[in-house]
Formats: sequence, C-alpha cells, structure tokens
Amino acid sequence: MVTQSDDNPLQKGHDVEANLQSIEADESKPAAPPSGLWGHICYYGHKVVVAGRIELQGISPIPVKERTVTKTLNIFTLWWSMSCNILPITFGMLGPVYGLSLRDSCLVILFFTLLSTLLPAYLCTLGPKLGMRQMIQARYSWGRYIISLPVLLNLATMTGFSVIIVITGGQCLSAVANGHLSISVGIVIMSILTLIISFCGFTTLHMYERFAWIPAVIAIIVAVGCGGKYLHLQNPPADPPTPQGILSFAMIVASYMIPWACLASDFTTYLVPSTPSWKIFTYSYTGLALPTILLMCLGAAIQGAIPSVPAWSEAYNETLVGGVLQAMLAPAHGFGRFLVVILSFTLLGNLAATSYSITLNFQMLAPVLFKVPRYLFAVILAAILIPVSIKAAADFFDSLENFVSLIGYWSSAFLGVVMVDHLWEKKGDCGRYDLEAWNDASKLPWGVAALTASVASFALVIPSMDQVWWQGPIAKTTGDLGFEFAFVVSGLLYPPLRMVEKKISGR
Repeated sequence: MVTQSDDNPLQKGHDVEANLQSIEADESKPAAPPSGLWGHICYYGHKVVVAGRIELQGISPIPVKERTVTKTLNIFTLWWSMSCNILPITFGMLGPVYGLSLRDSCLVILFFTLLSTLLPAYLCTLGPKLGMRQMIQARYSWGRYIISLPVLLNLATMTGFSVIIVITGGQCLSAVANGHLSISVGIVIMSILTLIISFCGFTTLHMYERFAWIPAVIAIIVAVGCGGKYLHLQNPPADPPTPQGILSFAMIVASYMIPWACLASDFTTYLVPSTPSWKIFTYSYTGLALPTILLMCLGAAIQGAIPSVPAWSEAYNETLVGGVLQAMLAPAHGFGRFLVVILSFTLLGNLAATSYSITLNFQMLAPVLFKVPRYLFAVILAAILIPVSIKAAADFFDSLENFVSLIGYWSSAFLGVVMVDHLWEKKGDCGRYDLEAWNDASKLPWGVAALTASVASFALVIPSMDQVWWQGPIAKTTGDLGFEFAFVVSGLLYPPLRMVEKKISGR
C-alpha cells in the first residue's frame, strides 16, 4: 500500500496544484489565510496563480465545459507570431550553402513550405474536438507506453529548436552591444524571458502572441528598407544547382515545418468544439506558411549578398545572423540598434510556444512525471537551455545544419502513422476515439504496429539520407529523399501491421 509522505516532493507538487484548484473553486473562502505553513503556501500560491493567470491544467484532456475559447483569430496570431521573427531568416540563409541561387532557393522554400504546412494545419483542427494535446492523441496509435519513445524524440527536437532560438537572440543582443554583452549573457536573458511566458501557460501565451508580431513586422520592414539596396548584389553559385543540393535544402525547409505537427493541437484544445474546422485550418495554414516563405526567402537573399557587401561580411564573421542584421540597420544609427534588440525579442513568440509544449511533453514522458505540475518544467527547461545553448553557440551553423537535417526523418515516420491511423482506422471521425481510454493501457493499442512501421521505414530512409556523416547510395543519385520516404513508407506499412496487432491483442 502506497501512502502519502510529506517528504515526497512529487506528491507535494501534486498536492499544491490540487489545493490551489480547490481554493480557486471555493467561493466562500475567507479573506484571511488559513492557519499553518501549508495553508499559507496554498493561499498565497493561489494569489500568485490568479495574478499571473498560470495554467494549472496538465496533459489530461480538457473537459468540454472548459473548452470555451471563441476567438478563433488567436490561432492565426499565434502561428503568425511564432513564424514572424528572424528564425526563418536564419534557416533561409542555408539555401546558398547548398549551392543554390536566390531564385532556386526561393522556389524550394515556396513549394516545400506549402506542402509541409498541410500536416500541422490539419492536426490543429483535432484539438477542439478531442480536447487532447497532440502527443496524447498519438497514444491511440502508439499505445500508452511505446508513445514515450516519440515523446522523448519530440522533446529533443523542441529543445533543439529552443537552443537555436536563444542562440540567435543572444547573437543579436551581443551584436547591438558591440561586444560589451557576450552571446552567453544574451542567451541567459532570452532563456529567462521564455521561462516567464511558458510558466504561465495557455492564456498568457495567446495573449502575448496576439501582439508580439507587430514590433516584429515593423523591425523587419525597416531592416529591409535600410539594407535592401544591397540585396540585388547576389554572389552567383559557381555551378548550376544539383538534385542533391535542391533536395538537401528541401529537407531543411521541411524539417523546419513538419515538427510543428507534433505539437499542433496543444494550442487549440481550449477552443469551443463546434469551431469550424475549415476556419482553424485556414488560420493555421496561412499564419504558419506566409511569414515563413517571405522570411526564408529574405534569409536566402541576405546570405547571397554577404560576400558582395564588406560591412555585412565582417559583421557576419563576428556574430553571424545578429551581426548582419545590425549591419543592415546601421544607416538608422541609434534607432537601428534599438530595432536589433526588438528583433532578438521577436524570437520569444516562437520560443514561448515551443517551450509551452515542452512542459506538456515532460509530463507525458513517464507516469511519475504526470504528478509534477506543468509549470515547474518551465524552470527545468531554462536550466537545460542555458548551458547547452552556450556550448552550441561556439559552432552555430554546423550545429543548426546537423540538427535540423536529422529531425525530419523521425517526425515524418511518426506522423505518417498518426495520419493514417486517424484517416484509415478512425475514418477521420473524432467520434471514434474512446476519450475515456486516454490513460488506460488496457484500452489503448499496444503500439507495436506503429513502432514497427516507423522503424521498418528506415530500411529505405537510410539509403536515401544525404548528410555530412553519411550519404546513402540512393541519395548519391537523387539527393536527400529521407523525410519523404519516412512518411510514405511508415504510412503504407501501418495498416497491415495494425490489423495483425488487433487480431492478436483484441484492441
């Protein structure tokens, strides 16, 4: 028999959350705090929660009566703010690295962004109907326990993105300070600001994202206005584009977009269930794709012009992306330096939403972690981000290229299974989900079919990979087709494997 112990920190954290909710629900609570240390902690903790609008809900499904958000436009502003910052510029700068001209880079960006955005936009529509976080939905194909493997990979992916973001923000802050502020200090500043937003949760996140894009758009427009006269000075590649270069850069673009599908419905679970799916899809698709396309193309143009503009080249060698933006805004003098600071803080829109999903994924990783309040994982994330980001900043673009080119493989295989399960097994009908079974292993699939289909797809993915450390025989001829094969092959293998699993397990 397990008993509660005052020395168990996990139980204490769970009790604090329960007590806070109890206090909030009790309208007859007297104005004076209860007696005793624990009563004081719960009483004043509740005041902090109310004042900070901290979300207490964890990974358990949102009850229908609590899905009350009617401002569908919030979905557009959230994705728009997440995408309208200098991170897509950074990714777009990799186009010329693969030997692509500005035109070729923009064509790859346009096509593969429009294609890969379909996944997150569609999965966003399931949030209001099911009230479940994205990786909880995946339990209906991956099972209660095997889902921990994709959750772990998703945590690594989102944490990796967060590292890239805080490094980029740190570079901007360092550039505007002319070296008086180190990149490491800039990283610490970005991490702390992220902690505050992700700690508070859903309401604060949407409130912040509703307005965060405005200074971002202004700062980017001014930067283009100041430095745009040099963007036509493109340094043409020595050789014509190759299939390898095109598909490898396509992998970068898709790897930026596809992982959003692994957390898409995290941001829509509080919407009213009757919200039209077409509206959620349209807002999500345009909010995510439009700024990404424009800003990635701007990044490719900046990278192509750097060799032709000595001031940009010098700044790039010192603080990379932040240095180039500082050089572009140099004609605006003090106002330009202020805008570089604004540009660095625009990354918080992306970072805050990503870290919010990270706090939820931590709870899904193991049953014991479900007892830890969601908001405490925001503190743990900040403690991870700071040292890892400082280390990775020493070789930023190599770290970026190697990381991004890997995440597209696993996420494509994972999503291939999730999409086929929803469209084939559930017939695209959310009513076929047993919502009461979300945390009951005896009612959920084993997940063996999902895991086997995903792992087996790598028999074709590995020969199709084109990385610095490995180039498969297929990739030598065609370029990197890994993420395409991962999605298609896992999706094709899942139905027969799932039928076998159902026959053996009876569920």
